[in-house]
Amino acid sequence: MSPGIGLMKRRLEKEKDAIALAISGIAKKYDVIPENIKTLETKYHNDSGDWYVALEWEDKKAIVQMDSVLGTITEIKEI
Repeated sequence: MSPGIGLMKRRLEKEKDAIALAISGIAKKYDVIPENIKTLETKYHNDSGDWYVALEWEDKKAIVQMDSVLGTITEIKEI
């Protein structure tokens, strides 16, 4: 039996860690300089253990979903 998300150590424990990973993912996917990416909003979902970070650069916006336990981006949705 594996431990639940509440018992596992999270790799993305702090908001700043989630923002850094989100900016890195956008910079790589869209070939943007990280300094040009602006953070709009962050949210942590307690039940699923996911971070959501809304970012803006140039004339585009995206929401980056990340798994806090694995420390990976699970989805980038352009809005």
